[in-house]
Amino acid sequence: MRHVLLIEDEANIAEALRFILSRDGWSVSVVADGALGLAAVAELHPDLVILDLMLPSLSGLEVVAALRADAATAALPVLMLTAKGQERDRAAAEAAGVSDFMTKPFDNAEIRARVRALLGA
Repeated sequence: MRHVLLIEDEANIAEALRFILSRDGWSVSVVADGALGLAAVAELHPDLVILDLMLPSLSGLEVVAALRADAATAALPVLMLTAKGQERDRAAAEAAGVSDFMTKPFDNAEIRARVRALLGA
């Protein structure tokens, strides 16, 4: 079973995503903090990270930068999902190395499609 790590501090969004992806057959772990998310990547070795931009302790951009700087996670697919959808936010996320970028609110079918595409499923 493919494993998705969701780093999201809004409990309602995290639960909705966990439900949507679990119903689609994915194993989903949820962490609500950037630094804890980095630790979870090292511990859980997920196939994909879905990451919020605004998080406690480390921002999503800092998390992506740390993932890309580590050879073990440099190629890990990262989908940034954020309420900050302005062009400068997208540009900053892409410069940091995200694999894909979506804004909240999200469409359930679209998030499932993006996850499948990033995982080649």
